[in-house]
Amino acid sequence: MKSQINILVTLDSNYLKPLRVMLKSMFLNNADEVFQIYVLHTSLKEEEITELESFVSAHHSCLVVIRVSDDWFQDAPVLFHYTREMYFRLLAHQLLPQDLDRILYLDPDILVLNSVRKLYNTNMEGFLYAAAFHDKISVREINRVRLLPYEIESYYNSGVLLMNLAQLRKEADEREIFRFVEENRAKLVMPDQDILNALYAKQIKSLDELYYNYDARYYIYYKLTTNGSFDMDRVINETVFLHFCGKKKPWSKKYSGVFHALYKHYERQMLLPMQPHLWPSE
Repeated sequence: MKSQINILVTLDSNYLKPLRVMLKSMFLNNADEVFQIYVLHTSLKEEEITELESFVSAHHSCLVVIRVSDDWFQDAPVLFHYTREMYFRLLAHQLLPQDLDRILYLDPDILVLNSVRKLYNTNMEGFLYAAAFHDKISVREINRVRLLPYEIESYYNSGVLLMNLAQLRKEADEREIFRFVEENRAKLVMPDQDILNALYAKQIKSLDELYYNYDARYYIYYKLTTNGSFDMDRVINETVFLHFCGKKKPWSKKYSGVFHALYKHYERQMLLPMQPHLWPSE
């Protein structure tokens, strides 16, 4: 019998609709799985939680909502437009039930196109996280120099993180995270991602970005660097997480990326009523 798959999201009300689209794509493309969806938040309204619970339960999965107290991280440094919520994924091992040993964090601006089971069952011995980095020289070198003297060989994207919660409870220290932010305010661009890479890069298991964090902006780039082999068919049939990185998002009317129609397809599926499973006639 398969074990349930634990999924983590952290968000506010602004990302509830994208979250439902992401979850819908995951449910549709993982129909034989049971998910436990954990939501960490500080400000969701009761009616929003009730609506989300109904949506998740209609897909034979469970929702666990954890409101993070204002007492948590009250002394944590914040910067720019980022708030204390940026710490939630990095300190999930403290905020989540202590009997969980692993969980898969996903950003809401993702489509889940194929089975997550293989990734979820990845051997995590000796690693705190599993994540992918976007292997572009410009991205790699800029962030390596920016985060000196920390040794950054690869700059991992924090939008998809398989977390070894048991190991994190033994090794991760929130004081180290807060101290890093205080000492590096001037150079932080993506705070949670910068923290992840500076403090834990050597304890991250590398995943292939083409399958586990495909940047939707770079379809042509990926196709060229694979001599045309990773085309649209392979994305649809093999990529697990299609990630709409960057400021331009597919739910915006001004968006015009390669995968816009695919996103609108899942957005529409999210709005359609649930259909009963139809078995082929004998």
